[in-house]
Amino acid sequence: MNRSTIAALAGALMSVAPAVQAAEYPTKAVRMVIAFSPGGPSDILSRLIGGKLGERMGHPFVFDNRPGAGGNVSGEIVATSPADGYTLMIANNSILAANATLYSKMTYNPAKDLVPVTWVASQPNILVVHPTIPAKSVKELIDYLKTQPGKLNFASSGSGAAAHLAGELFKSMTKTDMVHVPYKGAGPALTDVLAGRCQVMFATSLSVKPYLDANRLRPLGVTTLKRMDSMPSIPTIAEAGVPGFEATTWHGLVAVAGTPRPVLAKLNAETNAVLQDPQVVKFLESQGAIIEGGTPEKFAAYIKSEIPKWAKVIKDSGARAD
Repeated sequence: MNRSTIAALAGALMSVAPAVQAAEYPTKAVRMVIAFSPGGPSDILSRLIGGKLGERMGHPFVFDNRPGAGGNVSGEIVATSPADGYTLMIANNSILAANATLYSKMTYNPAKDLVPVTWVASQPNILVVHPTIPAKSVKELIDYLKTQPGKLNFASSGSGAAAHLAGELFKSMTKTDMVHVPYKGAGPALTDVLAGRCQVMFATSLSVKPYLDANRLRPLGVTTLKRMDSMPSIPTIAEAGVPGFEATTWHGLVAVAGTPRPVLAKLNAETNAVLQDPQVVKFLESQGAIIEGGTPEKFAAYIKSEIPKWAKVIKDSGARAD
């Protein structure tokens, strides 16, 4: 056998290897890193989607909450892991679109070190206040803030999180002032809002709905331009006094850059199948989430469109997280 034949056979074997790898993947447990504390939307979605993926793919997804630095702690963990499909993350707009502007120093580059797999869901944020706050509408809250600037605290799941940027956008558009208090996830942020230690929050529908149902928080408006089908009585912030206001939260599955394409394709197909599961659809829609799905290219294009939008909000507000 001459050298050219050997080289041709080697090339053929190398081209077959990724397909074989994808067919066998996964052969062991998959680590799902969660960028925020338990109880928030990233945690809920990771466990919901990861649990279903584990059922479908025959190996468990192991969940690892690593909160900190607006998701950057988890982002770095994933970005520096082996590119083999065994370390994944359901990332949000903080990690993929906002942090690069918010933080002057980052140890990884989300655009280069992480690769989009599937856009999972988008969610409206709901502007909620503690029941002790006298404001019962967006307009009343604006009036209250203008007469008592800086008196109220607004909680977020972390610097650069959608809840933080929604608050900064609200302050900018209404020319009001609130004090931002960042937490390591929506769960601990909501705990302090429920206790009255913070009085205001832009919380995702997925994390806040149980507290609205129990009348433990008062909703004033949703951050989308259209009312939510699952909670139609809550007006949009745009119609309630801040025309053009819009700030949603979105999440999607990402892997390490360099992960074999067949593995990414399998993960994309399986995640899309999970997003069509009747139990998943019923739960997400009941919580006000909008199921997205689709190709990696669709998710990548959306991420690209969000980066300049939130970069402008961050620069206009002067927000920094260093």
